[in-house]
Amino acid sequence: MIYVGIDIAKSKHDCCIMGIGAVILKDVFTIQNSSDGFSMLLECIRCFEQDTSAVRIGLESTGHYSLNLISFLRRSGFQPVIFNPLSVNLFRKAQTLRKTKTDKVDARFIAAMLLSRPDEVTMPVPQYIAELKTLTRSRYRLIRYRSRLKISLSRLLDIIFPELASVVWSNNQKSVYALLLEFPNPQTITGCHLTKLTNILRQASHGKYGREKALQIRDLASCSIGSNSPALAFELQQTIRLILSVQSEIILLDKQIRSIVEESHTPLLSIPGISYTLAAIIIAEIGDISCFSTPAKLLAFAGMDPSTSQSGRYTASNTPMVKRGSSYLRWAILQAARLVSMRDATFRQFMLKKRAEGKHHFVVMSHVGKKLIRVIFHMLQTGQAFSPQN
Repeated sequence: MIYVGIDIAKSKHDCCIMGIGAVILKDVFTIQNSSDGFSMLLECIRCFEQDTSAVRIGLESTGHYSLNLISFLRRSGFQPVIFNPLSVNLFRKAQTLRKTKTDKVDARFIAAMLLSRPDEVTMPVPQYIAELKTLTRSRYRLIRYRSRLKISLSRLLDIIFPELASVVWSNNQKSVYALLLEFPNPQTITGCHLTKLTNILRQASHGKYGREKALQIRDLASCSIGSNSPALAFELQQTIRLILSVQSEIILLDKQIRSIVEESHTPLLSIPGISYTLAAIIIAEIGDISCFSTPAKLLAFAGMDPSTSQSGRYTASNTPMVKRGSSYLRWAILQAARLVSMRDATFRQFMLKKRAEGKHHFVVMSHVGKKLIRVIFHMLQTGQAFSPQN
């Protein structure tokens, strides 16, 4: 049996090969993140062991930099073990008092971790789960980008037409976008024919806004303190176009996510309040449920288990959740907990019970989320649909 530790970087990877008894068979060497580098690693491994089942390869979970190497190793017949970077860091600190962290040192420690954990394995997740993870992470980035654009839009309107917010429900509704794309400052709104302004608002709002609203907006524009700068008007229109473009991409993503979730026939959709998007995030972040032997381990993976602080006779009573797991899964669980507690009687009673105990709203939601995780664990383990309790 040989043990191969790999420290991942963007353009190169440092590798170390150990034998039984932590004997260094090949000290740290560097391969490039390329086809030639991957072939070089394979040749070095086969110099010591031809049987792939007698080779254990470990590396840190370092985002996208390791994905191509992991795919190559699996195609070559290996099952690499993916370590949590926090575990590698704690293992390294436990082995030495010296404050030394380099790529070469990390490669040796990862190989040593493989040697000390003979039963640890990482199975590849099904293809549809990998696809969902890619799509949901992409959706998260687009949502964040859209949020920044909306903040920028709010800033521009405070300068250009600050009075508009007092007569519309939201600055981000379709009718406001349509109005500002056509007339991006108070001067152009004031000079617009009332009939044209009315038609734009009526069409974009599906009849909710008419002549009265158009007249109200034009009167405000005529006495507005806002800027009529052409540069700011152009930036405003550009920001709206970007928001609409990102929104259309999010809609396309949602359709793709929905089609994959429907094909998976996941029981999570039977939980009241969990839609295709939330189900996709939960499935993608959990991956293979068989990796978790108990609901407590799934809870820890979501970073929702309480921290513990105890020394001597002292034991802390109010400790925050750890928040060391998947932030995406934690967000999805807390969102689902809020929605489920609104739609299911059992979860609603549990939420009211915790609220009656005087707990803060977010603490209550975390308790509901923990209860929901136990339900999700059972459903994914057994494949059973959600069954409301009487």
